[in-house]
Amino acid sequence: MTTTPLLRTAAVALGLCTLLASAARADEAAIRKNLAERLPNLPKIDEVSKTPIPGLYEVRLGSELIYSDENGLHIIQGAIIDTKTKTDLTEARINKLTAIDFASLPLKNAVVIKQGSGARKIAVFGDPNCGYCKRLERDLVALKDVTIYNFIYPILGPDSVAKSKDIWCAKDPAKAWRDWMVDGKLASKAPANCDTAALDANTELGRKYRVQGTPAVVFEDGTRAPGAIPAAQIEARMAAAKKS
Repeated sequence: MTTTPLLRTAAVALGLCTLLASAARADEAAIRKNLAERLPNLPKIDEVSKTPIPGLYEVRLGSELIYSDENGLHIIQGAIIDTKTKTDLTEARINKLTAIDFASLPLKNAVVIKQGSGARKIAVFGDPNCGYCKRLERDLVALKDVTIYNFIYPILGPDSVAKSKDIWCAKDPAKAWRDWMVDGKLASKAPANCDTAALDANTELGRKYRVQGTPAVVFEDGTRAPGAIPAAQIEARMAAAKKS
């Protein structure tokens, strides 16, 4: 049987692809084996994949990333920066891994504030004792036609937990939240029989999505912005989220 040059080229290409795939699997196996043996306390490895840097592999541990050589003999902790685009590739990858499905958020556990038509939506993780959260809240007041879902996220200590309970258990939680965050007016003490399970659920939700500081703003497209970003940036991000 004779073969044409085109068929021979295709066969060579197929063979090369098979060899590369086999090599990648071999590298992954070596990385998993050596890291497990050398670092027994390392969390479970969920995924091993190539990076844009030859010989360097991404090792995903949940939503955490480390990097390894092809044999798992050395690891690197840090960020990969694309110097041409000035892009933090590690941050972009983590953002993708931790993107939040806005539609799946448990909105019943949020303090809801509707401004104007409420057509646009954002979610905010905030601690009542967080100064930057208070700065953000003052900027949020000026936004038009937005619904703000405030997930009270008391991570700054016992007093944050106490204030969160008082706000959540208030007759009008939205007013109590704004009164405290914007005007510094404390809510009345929560009754002992008030159900605050939502606050515990918010804490678990924040941990699930690696919300490690407050405030954290989540947009409808699942992207997020840490810190008290200015109202103009929030407007721009909301517009971009609507287009995506």
